[in-house]
Amino acid sequence: MQAKKVGVLGSGDVGKVLAAGFKRHGYEVMIGSRSGDKLADWSAANGIAEGTMQAAAAFGEIVVLAVGGGVAADAVGLAGEALAGKVVIDACNPIGGPPVDGVLQFFTGPNESLMERLQALAPTARFVKSFSCVGNALMVNPSLPGGRPTMFICGDDKDAKATVQGILELFGWDSEDMGGVKSARAIEPLCQLWCISGFLHNSWGHAFKLLKP
Repeated sequence: MQAKKVGVLGSGDVGKVLAAGFKRHGYEVMIGSRSGDKLADWSAANGIAEGTMQAAAAFGEIVVLAVGGGVAADAVGLAGEALAGKVVIDACNPIGGPPVDGVLQFFTGPNESLMERLQALAPTARFVKSFSCVGNALMVNPSLPGGRPTMFICGDDKDAKATVQGILELFGWDSEDMGGVKSARAIEPLCQLWCISGFLHNSWGHAFKLLKP
């Protein structure tokens, strides 16, 4: 049976866009913030329940982690055992500073990823990296002249990745499974690459597409 309850952890633009997208596609959604009432007006206007991060994590059969990379570990800690056994869509990037010549600074090194750190913090959660290599305006049903863009995903659990690929299909994306959790070391820096055009040319309406023979 398809999971139909989604808990979104994060009250920023990414969290709100994804929460609204799931709602539009027929899911029951709760969005979580630290205080549990940060988005009261937005929540009421959009018909989406709001609660604490712990409550949203407990509510969701699927959990979306959509917070700033610097506080992602805190959010996982707040969710606690509510993540056990669940698909956790990790939309976070380890942004650690402003761009230098158009290139965002990361607080991770080249041979590690934020997702690996989060998976270690919640080893029984089934993390899948997704929605991390595009801006929030294009996350749900993008319309681009080149057709459906490609979302690169990774994670150690095959069934969890299949669940996320089904969501991406619904959200108007092709998806490409790049393997296990260590592949986040390559996927997370796509955020840096995606942002370069924005910072240098003030152009933010693009997405990646993988072309195959």
